[in-house]
Amino acid sequence: MIIKNGIVADPASGLYEQMDILVKDGIIVKIAPDISCTSDTAATEKEKIIDASEMIVGPGLIDTHVHFRDPGFTYKEDIHTGSLAAAKGGFTTVVCMANTKPTVDNVDTLKDNLTRGKQEKIRMYQAAAISHSLKGQDEVDMAALKEAGACGFTDDGIPLTNAAFCYRAMQNAAKLDMPISLHEEDPAFIKNNGINHGKISDALGIYGSPSIAEEALVARDCLLALRSGADVVIQHISSGVSVDIVRTYKKLGARLHAEATPHHFTLTEDAVLEHGTLAKMNPPLRTEADRQKIIEGLIDGTIDLIATDHAPHSTEEKSKPVTEAPSGIIGLETSLALGITSLVKPGHLSMLELLEKMTINPARLYHMPYGTISEGAAADFVIFDPDEKWVPCEYASKSSNTPFTGMELTGKVKYTVCGGNVIYSDK
Repeated sequence: MIIKNGIVADPASGLYEQMDILVKDGIIVKIAPDISCTSDTAATEKEKIIDASEMIVGPGLIDTHVHFRDPGFTYKEDIHTGSLAAAKGGFTTVVCMANTKPTVDNVDTLKDNLTRGKQEKIRMYQAAAISHSLKGQDEVDMAALKEAGACGFTDDGIPLTNAAFCYRAMQNAAKLDMPISLHEEDPAFIKNNGINHGKISDALGIYGSPSIAEEALVARDCLLALRSGADVVIQHISSGVSVDIVRTYKKLGARLHAEATPHHFTLTEDAVLEHGTLAKMNPPLRTEADRQKIIEGLIDGTIDLIATDHAPHSTEEKSKPVTEAPSGIIGLETSLALGITSLVKPGHLSMLELLEKMTINPARLYHMPYGTISEGAAADFVIFDPDEKWVPCEYASKSSNTPFTGMELTGKVKYTVCGGNVIYSDK
């Protein structure tokens, strides 16, 4: 395969210029201004050439936070449809969460997921639970799960309310050099989850979820991260105060990482009035001030990961009243476009800075040999038109629960290449 005439954007090296890329046997073998088929490839008529003129060629995107709902909830999504959605969104690698049924808290379930994931065209990693059955009481056998292929640990979807338990889990993860990711919402503060406690919840006549529910656990866990030495991920950060807390503890030396989702840096709680349950998620969309603080955190590196929290639900589930419908939206197929639309086009981040948070940063955190465009590296690419406008309306995901349907976005994935194979083409 030869990729011709594209702007190669590699955040790991800082390369951002027009180059050709030669791929053989799934590996990048040459990057140069002009690669000739005859002189450099001994090409046959079967040699695939992708003309990437006026497109950007970035490393295949990496999402560290997805829910493929498999096993147990495959009416919402499964490993296959989730992989198709990832490929359409430009993702070549994903990390699946552990809150399935059965929970990924044992070696057998972990191995089964990983085995089935290997049948797909993307690279699927699997995080294991921190506690058995996500109850926050009995710690899993982290060493055995790491040995079996787990890439990290998380009880995502449910917070660890026991501080001592959380601290021990961090210490054990640190010994194994594995990241531990935390869902930060203290249920003691929440009456109705998924909606920010504020003007919109008041208008709906419900109490909602106040930002202090997140901030209280973020403050606690940033301190525990500092003391434990673990790589701790603050998942789907939604509060401006939380961003400030993470920034403070990073300066103190804590090995903290923070995720921002596209919906949290694009929308506010006002979206709930327009989109109803399609704008309901945990943690909820908050105020414009919070959104701006999240963008500030992305700009200064306090937030070093962009992750979708891809959370499919059925139409029937999302059609329930706002207090009964489940929280969460799909996000894989719109993530890059939302980053370009909400962060790059307004001038908050450069294209390289956006890609850094979607490729090399997650790769380094999870010890993945991906996320870069360099000779000898895996031939994983997202090839996209940064200026093409489009409107999401149909999805490869099994579900369609998103407030971004019908919204004009900028930046369109044209090809996704994983291991030298085209796994998605916008044709």
